[in-house]
Amino acid sequence: MKNIFKILALGSALTVASSSCSDLLDTEPRQSLTTQIAFADAEGYQSLLFSAYGGLRGFGVYGQTLIVAPDVMADNLRIIANTGRYIGQEQNADRAHIGLWGTGYFSTINDTNIIIDAIDDPDLPGSQALKNRVKGEALAIRALLYHNHAKVYGYEPGREVNGWNLTTILRTTPTLGFSNADFRARVTNTELYAQMEADLLAAIPLLPTAAVGSSGVYRISKGAAEALLARIYLYGGKNAEAAAMASQAMTTFGLGNDGSGLLTPANYVSAFSTAPNPESIFEVEIRAVDWSGVDGVNNSVCSLVANVFPSAQFILTATQDLLDKYEEGDVRRNTWIQTTRTGSPEVVFRSAKWLGHKGDFLENLPIMRASELYLTRAEARQKTGDNAGARADINALRSRRGLGPVAADLSGNALFNKIMDERRIELVLEGHRFFDLKRNGMPITKGGRFEDLPYNDYRLLAPLPLAQLQLNELLVDNPGYN
Repeated sequence: MKNIFKILALGSALTVASSSCSDLLDTEPRQSLTTQIAFADAEGYQSLLFSAYGGLRGFGVYGQTLIVAPDVMADNLRIIANTGRYIGQEQNADRAHIGLWGTGYFSTINDTNIIIDAIDDPDLPGSQALKNRVKGEALAIRALLYHNHAKVYGYEPGREVNGWNLTTILRTTPTLGFSNADFRARVTNTELYAQMEADLLAAIPLLPTAAVGSSGVYRISKGAAEALLARIYLYGGKNAEAAAMASQAMTTFGLGNDGSGLLTPANYVSAFSTAPNPESIFEVEIRAVDWSGVDGVNNSVCSLVANVFPSAQFILTATQDLLDKYEEGDVRRNTWIQTTRTGSPEVVFRSAKWLGHKGDFLENLPIMRASELYLTRAEARQKTGDNAGARADINALRSRRGLGPVAADLSGNALFNKIMDERRIELVLEGHRFFDLKRNGMPITKGGRFEDLPYNDYRLLAPLPLAQLQLNELLVDNPGYN
């Protein structure tokens, strides 16, 4: 009987093709689509690809959690109103982490598996160019989704604590029903990183190029896949490869070593109220039809970090520790606007990055911006001993943010710390801070608000859901949660 319940529970979590088709396929009403209609040709698989893109904008993914939580869990954001949200994450309390181990998340991965498995069928109608693009995008999205799991549930390769190297469950073939459903154990971090790298290396030659900040960044392009691979190489400790791939992505996007291609100080702040962001290299578009009537006020990042709409929750503000990091003349400081919050007598700041500029809390999700490439290459170069190259990359970025160059002799650990500061300032409220500290084997600093979280503390990794542990006897939880 126990096994029967397990099969039924597993089956309820499976992605069946007929329920995964995108509402962007407008030939039939969504509720009337069948597997045969949706997947009769390459365009049908493209509709499923659009559904996978839709999975990225979920509030439990980039729509909120992956943007906000990494800053709350470290030293960039603090809570100014207790609505019950992120209270545990701010304190790094037991089991208060980022939860991505849900059926919806794995369903999106399964969507990409369905596409990758079948799109190359020579009998499938559709142009080879379309098939290549759909497959390349699916491979890249799968890598992005698995990298989120790698960050949340496991240590990076070479950064293991007490040898613990397990990460997530890896599936690269589609699950279409009970006949091919199974329970699996977690794979090692090196296995997962090898798969993500392989996916992106296969994706890159299949994808078209797109210009920075153009409508082409609403889908993953060749340059975006290269940028993601550079990021994954950096996380995985492959610094020479990270530097080389960041350079390749910069060439693809036409970004100059001197910072040409990045915004000037005059239009940096306004860029965050532009769709797409002029520095975006991959941005998920959100339209009014994608939200219910209360999604914006209840769940949007804009509602949580700004008070530009009267009904905003405005529960998060910048920490003083973050504000103290900005140098005089740094235009990025202007992304924090002093304001007030009802019930809070203290000085608070709202974000100018998330203003719901499309109306009623609505805005796109800039998942990767061009500036990250300079930061990725700078860090990778520093770690391989190329201090001059690292300084050049940081200076190129700083020149576009209203700042002068760093000291000509800055090197070693001091240079690394400066790069980390630049990442913290440039990428705040874009989902990086906690993971930047974690992947470097550093304690999670809290800016004096709470005790720092040592790197060897079990709370650095997220726990697996209890229901999944009870369902799947092959799963073991992360250390400290048993």
